[in-house]
Amino acid sequence: MSGKPGATSEQITLTDIDVEQRGHDNSYLENQIVQSLSWKNVTVVVPDRETKQPKEILSAINGEVAAGEMLAIMGPSGCGKTTLLNVLAQREASAKAKVSATVCINGQTPPDSAFRRLSSYVEADDALIGSLTVKETLSFAAKLSLSGVVTATERIRRVDELLQSFGLMNQANILIGTLVRKGISTGQKRRLSVAAQLISAPKILFLDEPTSGLDSAASYKVMSYVRNVAKKNKLIVIASIHQPATKTFELFDKLLLLSGGKTCYSGSIADVKPYFDKIGFEMPVQTNPADFVLDLTNIDFESDGDVAQGKIAQLQEAWASSPTALDEKARIAAEYNSTSEPLTLASEPMHRRYMTATLILLHRSFIKSHRDVVVYGIRFGMYLGLAIMMGTVWLRLVPIQSNMQPFTNCIMFGSCFMSFMAVVYVPAFLEDRMVCIKERANGMYGTTAFLLSNFLIGLPYLFIIAFVSSTFTYWMTNFRPDGQAFMVWVMWMYLNLVAAESLVVLMSCLFPNFVGALALTAMANGIWMACDGFMVQLPALNPFYRYVFSYIDYQAYVFGGLVVNEFGYRIYKCAETPDGCWCQWDTPLKSQCLIEGVAVLNQYGYRLGETSKHVGITLGIIFGMRLMGWAAMQWRK
Repeated sequence: MSGKPGATSEQITLTDIDVEQRGHDNSYLENQIVQSLSWKNVTVVVPDRETKQPKEILSAINGEVAAGEMLAIMGPSGCGKTTLLNVLAQREASAKAKVSATVCINGQTPPDSAFRRLSSYVEADDALIGSLTVKETLSFAAKLSLSGVVTATERIRRVDELLQSFGLMNQANILIGTLVRKGISTGQKRRLSVAAQLISAPKILFLDEPTSGLDSAASYKVMSYVRNVAKKNKLIVIASIHQPATKTFELFDKLLLLSGGKTCYSGSIADVKPYFDKIGFEMPVQTNPADFVLDLTNIDFESDGDVAQGKIAQLQEAWASSPTALDEKARIAAEYNSTSEPLTLASEPMHRRYMTATLILLHRSFIKSHRDVVVYGIRFGMYLGLAIMMGTVWLRLVPIQSNMQPFTNCIMFGSCFMSFMAVVYVPAFLEDRMVCIKERANGMYGTTAFLLSNFLIGLPYLFIIAFVSSTFTYWMTNFRPDGQAFMVWVMWMYLNLVAAESLVVLMSCLFPNFVGALALTAMANGIWMACDGFMVQLPALNPFYRYVFSYIDYQAYVFGGLVVNEFGYRIYKCAETPDGCWCQWDTPLKSQCLIEGVAVLNQYGYRLGETSKHVGITLGIIFGMRLMGWAAMQWRK
């Protein structure tokens, strides 16, 4: 198309991936060239929210895009733009949707794994890790996409060129932004999201509202760069876009206009005005074609509903019976019936394999963990303050009978409160999960690598928290003065924190929104506290709660382990009375006015010699919650 902006050769080379650059993996795409993406009879049916009857939100949509072309999907809100984009990208169209569609590359239907390796998707929401800098975000995207495919020098070159081309060079070392630290603007986040997907040189790029949050100048520059890359590298670009400026609209080669779930136009940008003039909807001169077609197809604010619906029906029927639509339909059918070579790809390249992705994610999580105070910093300060508070409230308790209950209360309060306050981790994990969903859908890594790296990165931090907080609580309170006993205390507190974080991960995977995850984690902690053997001793606990909750309650094993550690090996002095002494429990040392702490264990239903068994059960509970979190993420895939 004449008159459209060009690009420098330096910019264009960004996404060139030739055989030499791929090194040992030069069979990555074998001899495949993506010539076209086409689809026919895309129909999506969902249950109506009110009547629960089937409702078509997309009906028999056809279309095709050739390599090097950009297609704009437009239409009023609710017309099905994002749904169609999801169907074309082999993603879930909508909740409870029934999809009927044929989507092909070069006239062939590729397997999902091949399709994902050829395509990238930029979502409308910018799922980014706020504690990384702009440059780090692109660098990790390059590592996850290109490690083992291109050299480290080539990855660095691509990152620098993308920063320059998307106007982010001045923000390269600025954090994206967290809950407590301001970062880059919304528009800059949008540009970064697009750049992060271009770095892997996909053959098909899906963009959901790529210009949202951008002013007209920034929108034009971003889409101009995407167009330059598409033309040079024969990249197919399909974007849902809302009300672009004239210059931005003219960057596209084709338009697919939807309204009411049906096609109102599908063809070249240059033919938009002639087509609508021909069917009786003349476009005024000096009018932005994008504004014109959106005004034409948007009937939400029409006063006469019947007239408005009639206009939309007229537009849909005019297109369905037009020679252009019939030719397109016949051309797509012929392409599907062709005998072109099936699309095949080589085996997964090394950089996509499990351990490499896990190590890269560990590195990224490490940066986040020490930069973002929401992850572990707030919890460290909170637990340290709690430890000092507990040490001063239960300060220097002497081992006498009247202090046996305060010792128990301290154990209960400290273990349960540390578990409960793990909910602070919810927002940090949800941010990571959103990024994982986006990157997993683009084929960068899987759920296992994400959850394994998430688990491993927390272990040293949680141990530091457990050790430092225990140092204050244990010795200030005057629990059993023995070094080995102190380390047993630290071990149980550590397992407590690891289990509590695993509970947060599970609930956040099941209900991935802040309020839902927070509420369910708090509710689960309430159940564990009630059934851990302190409020009601295990022998007296209602059988339902004992057999349904108590045996899978990690807090019960933590509480029991700490109680055994304190009372199983310590002797307390009985209360002195004018008549001698009074011992609350009858133990063999009663004659010496002493009580063996084992009496407390008998009251709570605990026995000595079961520490190893209970540690094993607690580890099993932790593993079980992590496994269920993995299953939940797979289920919500």
